[in-house]
Amino acid sequence: MEQSALFATYPSLRGRVVVITGGASGIGEAIVEAFAMQEAQVAFLDIDDDAATRLGARLAVAGGSEPVYYHCDLTSVPEAQATVQAILQRFGAIDVLVNNAGNDMRHKIAEVTSVFWDKTIAVNLKHQFFMSQAVIPSMQKSQRGSIINMSSIGWVIPSTNQVVYVTAKAAVVGMTRTLAHELGADNIRVNCIMPGWILTQRQQRLWLTEENRTNVLANQALKRMITPDEVARLALFLAADDSSAITNQSYAIDAGWV
Repeated sequence: MEQSALFATYPSLRGRVVVITGGASGIGEAIVEAFAMQEAQVAFLDIDDDAATRLGARLAVAGGSEPVYYHCDLTSVPEAQATVQAILQRFGAIDVLVNNAGNDMRHKIAEVTSVFWDKTIAVNLKHQFFMSQAVIPSMQKSQRGSIINMSSIGWVIPSTNQVVYVTAKAAVVGMTRTLAHELGADNIRVNCIMPGWILTQRQQRLWLTEENRTNVLANQALKRMITPDEVARLALFLAADDSSAITNQSYAIDAGWV
């Protein structure tokens, strides 16, 4: 995604320290690029070193700020906490956290084991809380901050073959609301993005068939697929001072599905 005169520039994001989880590919990649093009100081976390290296190389010549990559397994709370401390040591503060990382692997009810449940919750919900917990002291010190959690419309629409994933994404909305009320006195805003079916490379590789495309378009008000950069532009707005009075909200970006 290139910065375009068609889209907004947010002066308040210039120089802000932004942490993005799951930033090496998909929606996360688009979010990393969007903040870099706003000249924010971007740190992104992932476990896919190859994808992260490719993204870093591409953005190094794109004209924005150069993001910093941290290899981090977010399902390990100590590793996530240590990574946050490393980012704080390097940048001095954290102004924005985008809890983007997730995994929507399909699964049948009968296939769910205790181990699978715990792993899926860890990938889609648990790290969002513990990453938030880790950055809150820095935001409290600054008396400002924006935490953006990633949910899904999957818990709103009829969803099948992903019950644990959908459960986690519903819980993200509840967590967002509680954190917003607890942190509002410190001028920390907490909001949530609920994407519909976003046309990432992973979705195209694993799930996109002509039948699925037809079903998606039939349910959407806008009869086209949504791209990752459109989600990224919403994240920019929720991070910028332009949304300074917005907190405790969950925004569907789904072309009018829900």
